[in-house]
Amino acid sequence: MTLFEIKKAIQTGDFDLSELNELNAWINSVKTQNAKAEISVGDQVYVVQKTKRTLGEVVKVNIKKAIVNLPQGRYNVPLSMIEKAS
Repeated sequence: MTLFEIKKAIQTGDFDLSELNELNAWINSVKTQNAKAEISVGDQVYVVQKTKRTLGEVVKVNIKKAIVNLPQGRYNVPLSMIEKAS
C-alpha cells in the first residue's frame, strides 16, 4: 500500500474524532520508536518543526526525548521531532 492510498483510506474511512486521535497517537509512538532505533550520541540530526528543519548534534538519548546541541543552544527534543541527517 502506498502513502497516497493510506491517506485516501483515512480521508474516506468515516472515522470519528476519537479514532483519528488514537491513530495520531499511534503514529507518534512509531515515530519515537524509529527515531530511537536509528540515532545515537554524536549523530547529526534535524529537529523538524512545522515550518523549518534545524541541524544539530545529539548529546544524550533519553526514553522519550534527546538532548540536542542546536545553534541556539542545547534543547530537550521529543524523539518524534528528530530525523537523522544523511
